[in-house]
Amino acid sequence: MNILVINHYAGSPDLGMEFRPYFMAKEWIAMGHDVTILASNQSHIRAHQPEVKKDFEEVILDGIRYVWVKTRPYEGNGVKRVLNIFDFVRKIYSRSKQISKQYQPDIVIASSTYTSDNYAARRIAKLAKAKYAYEVHDLWPLSPIELGGMSRKHPFIMAMQHAEDFAYRHSDIIISMLPKTQDYMKSRGLDLKKWHYVPNGFSVENWNKRQKLNPKTRKSITEIKTKFSKILAYTGTLGLANALDTLLDACHKIDSSVAVVIVGKGPEKEVLERRIEKENLSNCFILDSVTKNEIPELLSLFDFLFIGLKYQPLFRFGISPNKMIDYMMAAKPVIQSIDAGNNMVEDAQCGISIQPEDSAAIVKAVAHLIQLPETDLLKLGKNGRRFAEQHHDYRFLAKKFIDIISE
Repeated sequence: MNILVINHYAGSPDLGMEFRPYFMAKEWIAMGHDVTILASNQSHIRAHQPEVKKDFEEVILDGIRYVWVKTRPYEGNGVKRVLNIFDFVRKIYSRSKQISKQYQPDIVIASSTYTSDNYAARRIAKLAKAKYAYEVHDLWPLSPIELGGMSRKHPFIMAMQHAEDFAYRHSDIIISMLPKTQDYMKSRGLDLKKWHYVPNGFSVENWNKRQKLNPKTRKSITEIKTKFSKILAYTGTLGLANALDTLLDACHKIDSSVAVVIVGKGPEKEVLERRIEKENLSNCFILDSVTKNEIPELLSLFDFLFIGLKYQPLFRFGISPNKMIDYMMAAKPVIQSIDAGNNMVEDAQCGISIQPEDSAAIVKAVAHLIQLPETDLLKLGKNGRRFAEQHHDYRFLAKKFIDIISE
């Protein structure tokens, strides 16, 4: 089968996020399929941008065919990002005939988070007489409306809404990465016979690489361990949405034997560092981010892992955070401070689930975990690992995707 994936932000372990197209493609290729990924050379979530000279530049990256579409540079979420999206979609749409002839896809997958790449995906699919699938990461334009406060009458939102409704009407297959989206999509015109759920995942091969943790971070954690008997850790983006201010609130009352370690980078890093200094939180430490391949070794040094999100009605459709899968694979008990339509911690029985933005509940959860026998803690960790292996292994998810296409 020839698979064409259109994902503006597709990356790789070397380039940075987003990783799903890369790992799905690796598995599809191992199954004997031919895969092409159309992606922009500019993405605000990648660590590095590929260098390109032509409008469409084909390269082989770790055995995967990428076609980099040259678009204007941008940063953040301003007007330049909108123009960058327009560049990407316009160039792919205008070259639909050439793309369909050159790659002869059997399935075309629109997968760019935003919705407007669906026009190009359907056109290419029609020209190639292929199936057309829309892979939904987040519900756009509902996400910028509910999370970003944008008006439904904003021209950008109206354009995204038109494209979303177009996708639900015309796609052959809908792949939702969120588990509770059926009712919403039906309200936008989707025939639920098209709906399927394929969540985020992890690569066993990539996880087992276990790159050695950099000496600076290892030294910092070793020093923390000499002063505290347990470590509760958070790893990832340091943003407002991650509710790390609540975690710092908990540091005032958390058991004195427990250190709180935050590893990552993001817009809130300096704010959090100033709070730690101002409030004299001697049990809280912020360390620099590490590479994706260092994550397994990093997480192995901690005792409990924290994941939080501020309350948002949008989470009623469920969540599928990559961070949670990493935590489960690390086989450590998890404290989840999230209110969502699904509950991975409860499903996996791998820790404690509490309400968001509740520092007292974090303190109570930590107190419960530190009094548990080691055998019980190991059981919680093993439960999470088993759940991740059974439900989120990209080998399983890639096969599930192909089975859906083949129905």
